[in-house]
Amino acid sequence: MSIVKRNNLFFPALMNDYFAPDWFGGTEKWNAPTPKVNIKDNEGEFELELAVPGMKKDDFTVEVDNDVLTISSEIKTENEEKKDNYTRREFSFTSFKRAFTLPETVDGSKIDAKYEDGILKLTLPKRQEALPKPKRLISIG
Repeated sequence: MSIVKRNNLFFPALMNDYFAPDWFGGTEKWNAPTPKVNIKDNEGEFELELAVPGMKKDDFTVEVDNDVLTISSEIKTENEEKKDNYTRREFSFTSFKRAFTLPETVDGSKIDAKYEDGILKLTLPKRQEALPKPKRLISIG
């Protein structure tokens, strides 16, 4: 059995209920999550799939430096609306950065990336030495 510590103070709960809704416009996006990643280990390559809907392929930067694969994106938007006696401006900033240490079995010079239907798919081919070798029958002499 584990001990559970509870804090049933009235005041902090009241403050959380007051500040939890998005009263100030846009604060709910402050802790935006990083994209989810699926990693598949196929026979001849690794596949990375990032779920990043609503973006364009030009929004991404994919780099390999010292066997570290870095995938990042940074989008800034500004909307301005002018009416008779007021001007309204809205700014939006979205970014993420994911880094993966490549194993020695990956050939970093042949990495390929495609963006299609909200999925960024990277193919990381394995080095020739790392590929599984077929069975070999040895004759007894």
